[in-house]
Amino acid sequence: MLVDMKDNSGSESEPLLQMKGLRIEGLSENGWQEIVCGIDLELKRGEIIGLIGESGAGKSTIGLAAMGYARDGCRITEGDIIFDGIELRTASEEEKRKLRGTRISYVAQSAAAAFNPAHRLLDQYVEGPVAHGLLSPDRAKEKGRALYRSLDLPDPENIGERWPHQVSGGQLQRMMVAMAMSCEPDLIIFDEPTTALDVTTQIEVLKTIKEIVVDRNVAAIYVTHDLAVVAQMADHLMVLRHGKLVEVNSTGQILKSPQQEYTRNLLDARSRDEKTPSQIPNPQTLLSIDSVTAGYGKGPDILQDISILVERGQTVAVVGESGSGKSTLARVITGLLPTRSGAVSLEGELLPAELRKRGKQQLQKIQMIYQLPDVALNPRQRVRDIIGRPLSFYLGLQGKQREQRIFELLQQIELPESFIDRIPDELSGGEKQRVCIARALAAEPELIICDEVTSALDSIVAKAILNLLQRLQNELGLTYLFISHDLDTVASIADQVVVLYAGRIAEQGPKSAVFQPPFHPYTRLLLSSVPEMRQGWLEETLSSRETQAGIAREVKITEQGCPFVERCPVSIDDICAHSRPPIHTTTASGHTFACQHSAEALLEDSK
Repeated sequence: MLVDMKDNSGSESEPLLQMKGLRIEGLSENGWQEIVCGIDLELKRGEIIGLIGESGAGKSTIGLAAMGYARDGCRITEGDIIFDGIELRTASEEEKRKLRGTRISYVAQSAAAAFNPAHRLLDQYVEGPVAHGLLSPDRAKEKGRALYRSLDLPDPENIGERWPHQVSGGQLQRMMVAMAMSCEPDLIIFDEPTTALDVTTQIEVLKTIKEIVVDRNVAAIYVTHDLAVVAQMADHLMVLRHGKLVEVNSTGQILKSPQQEYTRNLLDARSRDEKTPSQIPNPQTLLSIDSVTAGYGKGPDILQDISILVERGQTVAVVGESGSGKSTLARVITGLLPTRSGAVSLEGELLPAELRKRGKQQLQKIQMIYQLPDVALNPRQRVRDIIGRPLSFYLGLQGKQREQRIFELLQQIELPESFIDRIPDELSGGEKQRVCIARALAAEPELIICDEVTSALDSIVAKAILNLLQRLQNELGLTYLFISHDLDTVASIADQVVVLYAGRIAEQGPKSAVFQPPFHPYTRLLLSSVPEMRQGWLEETLSSRETQAGIAREVKITEQGCPFVERCPVSIDDICAHSRPPIHTTTASGHTFACQHSAEALLEDSK
């Protein structure tokens, strides 16, 4: 336990934070618009309140207002914000500056964007307590290492000497939590801290956050769109929509008996919607990946002996944690990363390994939809130019013919024709992703690679995008290679599943076979790490054998043995660490997995 560096004299029974009648306006092309409409909030020490809702609900805006802060283009117009007896709306900028970082901290969604890449991690940790005059640099570093130990970070004595790019996403997110704790605050605002993380990494971060709140008796606001995640964290939930309060109650009561239709829609959006496998009478192989090995520069092989067949009209999902090689595989297929050995063929035609050696027709046949539409779209181009570019480049369409085709594509992605002259800043996250889908469709490709296309979207918008992709596949006969770490998403759209770990295929086959016993131990870890919509799930999962063996460990590329050996609860150390696992086939449908254990042994172990 760290020693208190300040006097927290507030009563445990009194609210630490109160908001009364909070109103906030945002500046738009039509002038000032109200985006938070008369919100009341009350929070005590040791409590977590969850703010949930779609993008644009006002969640993050309210969270930042708890610090007496409004983003550029926003202004707090009415209401009270009282933190431990201090009215933040009337407090001076100097008074608020002294509170921020010391008594009130903020944890952002993207740790990668929050850290300065030019400074070591421990140096960034000590900035707060040293700048506020709470500790000397040496004492702050000593306390930082102690906090790293308490957060179960690997090599806590030395990890702070690394640069941000030298640690995993989960480790960086936990180090951001540590940085927020550096001055031992009374209130922490967590703004979507696990949205971009894979399921096993998410468990690490949720465990850290919950322990911080309980052990150090701080209050927390947890902003998220994911009800299953916030169910593990929050004592009370506030459901928001368009800046207005829809419903507020205890977490258990909202999960058990939501009163409002919108809350029920949020619950429904998070539930798994299993796709019925596509029935293709005479399946034809569209994409063939044959014994591909690839890596970057002189580094190790990131992909090792990968073989996958993708049939026309189907969706093959590639799943795995960060570092498993999913995006590297997409780069190989598109020619952005040449193979070291092996081959990629489309419609029986061998594709050149390098992008520059592929012809226009070969480029046209494979298109991508990216994870972050904000980055994928040129902010200065209008929708007509974004969608029209591939129409001109690949199909030679110009003038009225091009314009008409753009209107048809907008109709296909369920956007009105009036959107043709909008720029990306005038679109929501879901609308931007729909434009990215239209751009891919414009080339009339044979294969579309979907790289984490819903991971940055809230649950309702993500479900709408998945429904759109499925409808387009049914209507146009599209073929998808769907990259994801979210198994609920995979269940909603996939026909075949490939489980990738440390650059090797752990398991692959029809979705129905991969998602039922016998599981590869890694697949079992992934499935057990998907949050369930009930309280207590996190504690149960943390006590399970799979989680205790598998979380808080890095994905390591290895040349020999099974790369999962250090995280596997059923590993045979003398064999698994040194011998390549054999490939087992369990069904006539082609379900295979790589493990030293037989299917019978894994099936017995899963009982």
